Amino acid sequence: MTRRTVIRDSLGVGIAVGAYGFAFGAASVSAGLSVVQTCLLSLFTFTGGTQFAVVGVIAGGGTVAAALASGLLLGSRNTLYAMRLAPLLRVRGVRRLVAALGTIDESTAMAVAQPEPELSRVAFWWTFAGVFTFWNLTTLLGALVGSVVDPPAIGLDAVVPAAFLALLAPRLRSGALEKRIALAGALIAAALIPVTPPGVPVLAACAALLLATDLRRSG
Repeated sequence: MTRRTVIRDSLGVGIAVGAYGFAFGAASVSAGLSVVQTCLLSLFTFTGGTQFAVVGVIAGGGTVAAALASGLLLGSRNTLYAMRLAPLLRVRGVRRLVAALGTIDESTAMAVAQPEPELSRVAFWWTFAGVFTFWNLTTLLGALVGSVVDPPAIGLDAVVPAAFLALLAPRLRSGALEKRIALAGALIAAALIPVTPPGVPVLAACAALLLATDLRRSG
């Protein structure tokens, strides 16, 4: 595999994933955030699952604290990614902070899939650059559209659940473990929705991740 091929594939991932930013921007404005708040959330949080979780909780009437807590739980997986990538990237100083921001599902997957450390670094940085650029551009576009039209009138109120399903579907095809985790999370959330404030079911559903740990230990 050549450097040019890795860059081409990384930018392809960036364009494809970046398209989801439009959905986030529209959903965020529909939930009550301003265009500026929406763009800042994408710039500084920059992890799709966390951003959609925050907006989903706020849209459901949850508190800001519950929204941020759910987003923090979902984003905590990036810490594990960072541990895996540290020996490959070998960054220090300011570049280490930038690499931390760019440690997401896509950049990690592209980096660890390469046969050589040098190509891993190329894949990481180009995937990060591609996703970051297109995600933030389409976030702005989605936020601007959502701010000048009535979101429910054109179906933008369904963006959050649709986006979550799009992100979840590939993982459900990858194995029995992912299906069990998804089912456990859905059952927890469904049981709590009628009896708890908005935001709490999302937080509690994250307990399904404990299932993954138990199953791996017993497997």
